[in-house]
Amino acid sequence: MDKGFTLWFTGLSGAGKTTLADRMEEILKARGLKVEMLDGDVVRTNLSKGLGFSKEDRDINIRRIGFVCNLLTRNGVVAIAAAISPYEEIRQENRKLIKHYVEVFCKCSLEKLVERDVKGLYAKAIKGEIKGFTGVSDPYEEPVNPEVVVNTAEEAIDESIAKIIGKLEQLGYLSNCDSKK
Repeated sequence: MDKGFTLWFTGLSGAGKTTLADRMEEILKARGLKVEMLDGDVVRTNLSKGLGFSKEDRDINIRRIGFVCNLLTRNGVVAIAAAISPYEEIRQENRKLIKHYVEVFCKCSLEKLVERDVKGLYAKAIKGEIKGFTGVSDPYEEPVNPEVVVNTAEEAIDESIAKIIGKLEQLGYLSNCDSKK
């Protein structure tokens, strides 16, 4: 299939965005698609170096990722974005910009995120030692109408991947005749 699309993973830090995005990248490449991955942390190091974590800087970062995804998508590439993208308004801007946009909300309880957090960032944020931490002292606006919701606190990775692939097949972005997992 030559149709590019953007697969946009949003959710709190530690919710599984990068894990699922990496797996989807492997699967889509195995199906012969051209795929580019834009991970929020990698983009911040390269494309958005120098930006902080104010609302304005976060918005700029997500708009930049959206701009690159749009370029890739309109040129027949599958763009996978994995970024917290905390604000609904900016996600909606990207949805309008990118013709073929599929949003995946990686939902996970704060309790599970704290449990998974090997760096202890959530614990520090909860104690007030880290200011402006998304989901604790800074807002995260859950998506209003994502195409896919995966509950990474309760689902196995393969269950979440199956949901995403099923939706991509339903939307016509993938053929279900060669389901390779």
